[in-house]
Amino acid sequence: MSSPSSTKPDTSATAPLTADDGTPVPAGKVKLPPVVWLMGSITFIMGTSEFVVSGLLPQISDALNVSVSSAGMLITVFAIGMTIGAPLMAIATQRLPRRSALIAALLVFAAGHVLSALSPNLTLAIVGRLAAALGHGTFWAVGAVIATAAAGPAASTRATGVMVGGITLANIIGVPLGTAAGQLGGWQTPYWVLAALSVAAAAVIARRIPADTTRADSSVRAEVAALKQPRLWLVYLSIALLQAGIMGAYSYVAPLLTDRAHLASSAVPLAMLGFGIGALSGTTVGGRLGDRRPYGTLIPTAALTTAALGAITLWATNSVVAVILIMLLGAAGFAGNPIVVGQVVKIAGQGRSLPVAMATSAFQIGIATGSWLGGVALNSSLDLKGPSLTGFAFALVALLPLGLLAASQRKAEAARS
Repeated sequence: MSSPSSTKPDTSATAPLTADDGTPVPAGKVKLPPVVWLMGSITFIMGTSEFVVSGLLPQISDALNVSVSSAGMLITVFAIGMTIGAPLMAIATQRLPRRSALIAALLVFAAGHVLSALSPNLTLAIVGRLAAALGHGTFWAVGAVIATAAAGPAASTRATGVMVGGITLANIIGVPLGTAAGQLGGWQTPYWVLAALSVAAAAVIARRIPADTTRADSSVRAEVAALKQPRLWLVYLSIALLQAGIMGAYSYVAPLLTDRAHLASSAVPLAMLGFGIGALSGTTVGGRLGDRRPYGTLIPTAALTTAALGAITLWATNSVVAVILIMLLGAAGFAGNPIVVGQVVKIAGQGRSLPVAMATSAFQIGIATGSWLGGVALNSSLDLKGPSLTGFAFALVALLPLGLLAASQRKAEAARS
């Protein structure tokens, strides 16, 4: 059996940092080490790969001779691969040097993109996406531990925010550029670019991460024991429901904008840029407020996400209105991401890779479920209203576990006072 200390959260993760004279230093003033920014840069590549498909579904469906909803399976299977890959790789790489694990992850990620780009049919493209997802899952299982360990307990949430911020920046820059490149040079173009960037990132890691950097001393039993906390599973449930809400609508943003809101297809990358700008602003605000008032920030942003999805369902028939609502969805939907991941770190304890990997799985379960059911709704009588209505239902249900988490936190604070 594991020792009691292996199952208790690391309270130092919430302890304030102090200067030499004992004066408290705000976490936002702690300088993050370069390795954190390196991990964030790689999540930019990963995030671009994951979301660029949303803007290229019409081109992919035409090239592979399948329906738009069938092409949407490329989003779903990537999420499924991440769901399975992240926790499995957290355990499988437990004793491997971190540098070796990260390099292998990036090379597998690159190989998956090459296979997808060369695929003449949807089946092989799906296999390539699964390989890329396995590489992505491995990266998160190891990279998140590296980033939070390097930042230290006082700034671990900020370090996680940098990694989440890499995905957010991907939505602002990488996804619109990738979508535009795919429209101009063929849908395979961003795949080739991402494969090349992944190989380059592997080379940087080979030079910047020490060869003898290994995981913290933690057994598989201790990692699993850290999961035996009900509040942790409420956080996972909240993550999955909110992501299903956002991606239920956003996975099919291209047909929504072109066919329902009558936006020119050439302007879709600009609309996605608006989503990314909203996501970056939401991530920034959520990261700054989340340490002080986690659930006081999460619940209002989740409610705003729900309202945005309802508004898209009802009123996204005009191109200007639709773009504004998509931007609002990005801002509200992404505001909670650094907070929920930070809560996982605080509840499970500092340095636990499996709970963080499970958070990644929760994100991907939400993405897979939302994109799949959004596609089902798109093919139903609901037509173009279906994806956003599906997202609205998921986001509304997410308010329940968030409310339970807020109530349990208030109870715990009352017991300490």
